[in-house]
Amino acid sequence: MAHEMEETAGRDPVAEAIARAARVPVDRLGPACPEELFRFETTEAVPPLEDGIVGQPRAQAAMDFGLKVRRPQYHLYLSGPRGTGKTAYAQIKARAVARTMPVPADWCYLYNFAQPDEPRAVALPAGRGRELKADLANLVAEMGRELRQALESGLYEQRKRTLVETAEAEIDQIWSRIVTAAQLQGFLVQRTPSQVVTIPLDPTGRPYSAAAFSALPEGERQMWRLRERQLEEPLAEGMRRIRDRERQLAEDLKALETDTATHILDRLLSPLAEKYRELAAVVDHLQAIRADVLRHLEYFRGEPDPRLLPWAAGINPEAFLTRYQVNVLVDRTGLEGAPVVVETNPSYGNLFGKIEYRGGIGTVTTDFTMIKPGAIHRANGGYLIVQVKDLLSEPYAYETLKRTLISGEARIENLWSQFGGLVPVSLKPEPIPIQVTVILIGRPDIFQLLARLDEDFRRLFKIQVPFDAVMDNSPQNVEALIQLTADYCRREGLRPLEAPAMRRLVQLGCRMAEDQRKLSTRFSEFFSVVTEADTWAAQEAAPVVAERHVRRAIDEKIYRSNMIESRLQELIAQGTLLVHTEGRAVGEVNGLAVIDVGDYAFGRPSRITARSYLGSRGVLHIERENAMSGRIHSKGVLVLTGFLLARFAQRQPVSFGASITFEQLYEEVDGDSASSAELYALLSELSGLPIDQGIAVTGSVNQKGEVQPIGGVNEKIEGFYRVCKLRGLTGRQGVMIPIQNVPHLVLHDEVVEAIRAGRFHLWAVRTIDEGIAILTGVPAGEPDADGIYPPDTVNGRVSRRLATYAEEMARQRREAGAGSPPEHGAPGSPASAD
Repeated sequence: MAHEMEETAGRDPVAEAIARAARVPVDRLGPACPEELFRFETTEAVPPLEDGIVGQPRAQAAMDFGLKVRRPQYHLYLSGPRGTGKTAYAQIKARAVARTMPVPADWCYLYNFAQPDEPRAVALPAGRGRELKADLANLVAEMGRELRQALESGLYEQRKRTLVETAEAEIDQIWSRIVTAAQLQGFLVQRTPSQVVTIPLDPTGRPYSAAAFSALPEGERQMWRLRERQLEEPLAEGMRRIRDRERQLAEDLKALETDTATHILDRLLSPLAEKYRELAAVVDHLQAIRADVLRHLEYFRGEPDPRLLPWAAGINPEAFLTRYQVNVLVDRTGLEGAPVVVETNPSYGNLFGKIEYRGGIGTVTTDFTMIKPGAIHRANGGYLIVQVKDLLSEPYAYETLKRTLISGEARIENLWSQFGGLVPVSLKPEPIPIQVTVILIGRPDIFQLLARLDEDFRRLFKIQVPFDAVMDNSPQNVEALIQLTADYCRREGLRPLEAPAMRRLVQLGCRMAEDQRKLSTRFSEFFSVVTEADTWAAQEAAPVVAERHVRRAIDEKIYRSNMIESRLQELIAQGTLLVHTEGRAVGEVNGLAVIDVGDYAFGRPSRITARSYLGSRGVLHIERENAMSGRIHSKGVLVLTGFLLARFAQRQPVSFGASITFEQLYEEVDGDSASSAELYALLSELSGLPIDQGIAVTGSVNQKGEVQPIGGVNEKIEGFYRVCKLRGLTGRQGVMIPIQNVPHLVLHDEVVEAIRAGRFHLWAVRTIDEGIAILTGVPAGEPDADGIYPPDTVNGRVSRRLATYAEEMARQRREAGAGSPPEHGAPGSPASAD
């Protein structure tokens, strides 16, 4: 049937009554804001919010409970949309609880004299780590000064010289006896560094030369050899006694040095041992220092052992003394209560610490003082707050965190050790026991994914703290939102807001929640408007933020983002995109869709057309046939078909063909919010009744003909209003929505004023019958006892058209059976619509 535009005709009184009853009152186009909640001049007079959270009772209860469970493997996951204040609330609550908890211990790494590559971890009372570090630094300085002075003093040199002189005298006596014994045998004795040499003497007392000795008769040479063998034992005994005396001298000198150093060390270490007597690990370490210093006194007298020269390893000689230092890994000095650490960059090193290196000549070195802590160490005894998305994006961070929490130990290992292969010689610090509560913050879908796929996650993060994107629009929540906004202005140094400006922001909260009964809890988006309104107030040099500043901030924000919407409206105004906003047409209706461009969403009218024809294929949706339809939209088409068959195929089989399409649609369509519009277009086509093109339609439909709510109702209404305004408002245009969407209305002021002035209209319907009556001006009609609809109603006209199709199809089948030409209809394989 051809489409034709018609002038507005008279409307049936029944249909007119339905339209009047369906009109949405102006007072239901937005939320009510009780005046008693805004009895303040500016937000400067509003008291601060105590809890730091608004409208999240479930999250509050879960958080309070979770922070009280100080047990291993009871960690928290704050789930909810971004911008709902999860991070700020986690910090506020964790710090409040942490202030009531004891201050945890300092943690230090000390040199391990038994295993130098395995530094020892020692816990000290809060603040004592820094104190111990200073004490040992002073100890090293004092030891160096006093040991050097003592070992270079005159008294020490005198005692040393006495020992040496006494030993030398005894050695000279032993040597003198050796020489005398040799002379009696006719030998000269000479001592070399490695041996003692005996040389035979001639009758004149001079040593034989080698040639002269060789010239002697063989008998005489044999005699000299015999004497030499007789002399070997006395010589060996004498040399043994000399070596014993030299060894004794070395021991005496060492004992003198050790005794001198011991007195100094005992005097220096005794006060420290007394000061730290309750800390057994520190006392043991002081004793280890004492023993190590006595083993390496050469470093204090300025004569280092060449075997231990630090520069042989490419480091400064003074680096040897670093072994006596303290690496204060975690210092709790000045901390009140337990720590709360927020790690914004949870890389492996930032979370679990690292071992740093210093470059040398062709090599790198490290020591225990270059061990650096991670957030897990700083948060030990308190709370660690991490964004789960950032955690999961860092290699090995999530797996290592789980392993740390399960084992209860924090190990410091460089990341490259996880990959194997060649790594620099490193340290293996002693693990540190941890007792920390981890608070992860992220989206609900990440929690659900991890809980479903990761058993360790379920084992560790037993408490979910759910944040909702909306809260009830109750007086208590509105008052709390006002307080929260006042706190934000004070904290950020913004101008206070006047009461009308705050009322406008509350309305914005409802608009963001898409519900008059709710307020959005996406406070980051909410406060961005507050900040921008303050900027507009500053440009006017206004002392406070007025309602006009908030309104301008909202409008300017839309203007920055609605370029695509403006371009589409321009194409509609030019006639490039065919959208009719006046007149009447059969089988044609304006559907509404929402386009989301990221930071902005807007409504776009789409022309939906329906055509019917003789055939048996039933309802064919062109987008579905071309795979341009999503699954939800395809379901909507099938529901639409179910409604038609249930209504019109009760008394006789239905046999017809029909096609429905979104005109000038070149992208995939999904969702079922246009299913009612598609059904209206098809009913118009089958009944031959034209639809008012000034009315756009949105809403899904079920098989019983009930119109169901949809999303984006405000954007859809405003989108069609702007198109009508662009084309020219006639006073008959408007939008028809499901009645369930009325509480979701939070319309722009301009649209509200247009509706109040009668330039634009809004209808809310419950059923398809109500909607088709408003669109066509003809009532849908109710069946009588025999199931027959009145002939002048929409349903009566549709029934008559379908009966005509059925009769024609039956006639063609009879003729085809008699050899007549095949039936006419749409191409494709026939399919029963029964």
